[in-house]
Amino acid sequence: MAEQIVILSGHVCAGKSTLAAKLSEKFGFKHIKTWAFIKARGEHLKLERTALQNFGDLLDTKTGGAWVRDDLQKIERKEPARALIVVDSIRHPGQIKFLRKAYGRRIIHVHLTANLQELERRYVERTKHRTDIAELKSYADVLENKTEAAVEALADNADVVISSDRCNEEDIVVRVASHLGWYGREYLRLVDVLIGGQYGSEGKGQVASYLSSEYDLLIRVGGPNAGHKVKVPGSSKVFTFRHLPSGSLSSNASLLIGAGAVMHVPTLLEEIANARIGLDRLMIDPQAMTISEVDRRREVGLKGLIGSTGQGVGQATARRIVGRGKNHVKLAKDVPVLRPYLRESCDVLQRLFREGKRAFLEGTQGTGLSIFHGHYPHVTSRDTTVTGCLAEAGISPTRVRKVIMVCRTYPIRVGSPSADHSSGYMAGELTWAEIERRARFKRGKIAKQEVGSVSGKPRRVGEFDWVLLRKAASLNAPTDIALTFADYIDRQNLDARRFEQLTEPTIRFIEEVERVAAAPVTLISTRFHERSIIDRRAW
Repeated sequence: MAEQIVILSGHVCAGKSTLAAKLSEKFGFKHIKTWAFIKARGEHLKLERTALQNFGDLLDTKTGGAWVRDDLQKIERKEPARALIVVDSIRHPGQIKFLRKAYGRRIIHVHLTANLQELERRYVERTKHRTDIAELKSYADVLENKTEAAVEALADNADVVISSDRCNEEDIVVRVASHLGWYGREYLRLVDVLIGGQYGSEGKGQVASYLSSEYDLLIRVGGPNAGHKVKVPGSSKVFTFRHLPSGSLSSNASLLIGAGAVMHVPTLLEEIANARIGLDRLMIDPQAMTISEVDRRREVGLKGLIGSTGQGVGQATARRIVGRGKNHVKLAKDVPVLRPYLRESCDVLQRLFREGKRAFLEGTQGTGLSIFHGHYPHVTSRDTTVTGCLAEAGISPTRVRKVIMVCRTYPIRVGSPSADHSSGYMAGELTWAEIERRARFKRGKIAKQEVGSVSGKPRRVGEFDWVLLRKAASLNAPTDIALTFADYIDRQNLDARRFEQLTEPTIRFIEEVERVAAAPVTLISTRFHERSIIDRRAW
């Protein structure tokens, strides 16, 4: 049963078919053409305007206009719940009367109008290209039909009347959609955001993978200087996501790379192939920036200065700004191999929100690396806070339901490039040997796995930074904390499957995190495994 049925009226060439097609494309309306009803009832008819007009008049005379309702009901009854239908078009008051009686408030009557000169101009253009129906010689011939000549009177009782000669096609769609109440639906809080609370490598990938099945759309921003490792479900294999959302292998959700993302196309294509992502599943915003090989070469020097991963993200980001108006800037829309994936993020998100579906936005790196809020110059080239991630994805903060901030029990930074150059500030720096001793791991067990997902270099590690936690909580206002690497507090936590199975020191640590962050710790990762997360959420 249809939730909403839009019926269109207006003179020939007023823009009804174009509007119907746009409603179908952007909002998922089923486009029903009444001339197809006429042809089905009059199989002998030639597909020419006069014959269709005359037969339609005959049906109106015989049924009082009820024939449109009758034919529509045959289709509408087979549609799924909450279906959307646009009827193109209505020409007689009786047709409207029977439709309103059958469907009540589900009917929205939209009338399009235009001045005669504009209608005549459009008709000349139409006759040059139309192949499905034979048109008449002139617009004056069209108006010789009495029903067509009287169509403008239908505007008197329409719910919406729009002059199509005073705005373009997209303007008409926006105005009609607003009357249909579609834009109000977008402001439901349907987006959850995952961000890092420290210096990156907090274990966001595994948390994102765990949550991914709860969403209809997974979104990734940032660039390939961040790698999110995920255990492949049902396998011992590990997959490192550089561009794609980390839930790509653990859910069937649609995937979106936002307009603020920075992509290295060869790396992206390899990742798509390895993850076996189909064209019908992945969408890339045309405005996303691409990294050139020159960008990567120019960042080589930063590796030795601040411990950069040297992936060219910063250079590409800077080039996007200083290169405006120059032809050496390539966005996703300028790369032929990416064209099958291109979709405007705004359109994708608007449709998702209108349908009441949920989105999961996965940020990269960590709050302590923010270009604005980190310890400059040992920062990344973007704002890594929740608001920065939302801006890159094109999502308003008012649409956010949950903000999940991921923190490690022992924060890490990428390894320093040399004894003379640090990768940045870190409170209470430790050795991996000391953490192994505290947690009662075999010597070298942790150090062996603690290397950068992208750089491959040994990571620096420090005591839990309570000041950083408070600052990150202030910047991101998390509704939830995801605490990872609980096994680094005590090896016994590896086997914990419930909160009460964690060691007493671990539980006390979690309680302290909750007090300082002013947010509950609802997700706790005890080891690197797809079933390693203790879930304490109430949502």
